[in-house]
Amino acid sequence: MSRVQLALRVPDLAASIAFYTKLFGTEPAKLRDGYANFAIAEPPLKLVLVESAAGEDTRMDHLGVEVESTEAVNAATARLADAGLATDVENDTTCCFALQDKVWVHGPGREPWEVYVVKADADTLTKEQGSTCCAAPDAADTGANEPAADGCC
Repeated sequence: MSRVQLALRVPDLAASIAFYTKLFGTEPAKLRDGYANFAIAEPPLKLVLVESAAGEDTRMDHLGVEVESTEAVNAATARLADAGLATDVENDTTCCFALQDKVWVHGPGREPWEVYVVKADADTLTKEQGSTCCAAPDAADTGANEPAADGCC
């Protein structure tokens, strides 16, 4: 089963968890310091919440499609590249408390999309200390046709 992912930056994680628990009628699948995700069955959605600074507005961080296998990620990579989209592959990367294989592309408005598989749970947000995991890349930081792989989840 595949499902769409929506990753949001939220200024009040506890309030957001309470709201989305009520909205979707399910508890978070994973809770960590400054992070939560929901594996929602209906509609099929992976909702990721990443805590931002207090007082900021909630904003989209990135979008994704969670798939079941590395083979599905590889197939998406080939399909996207064949369609002429610039891809950025990350294998065995630790992000959002999970070990993942993924490929990144950007939409015409520079919105970051990932196709990814979660291979295992992880104890840390990122592989590297100080990494900007789940920080959507700034459009000014990348070329118009090249995705940056700064996001995750």
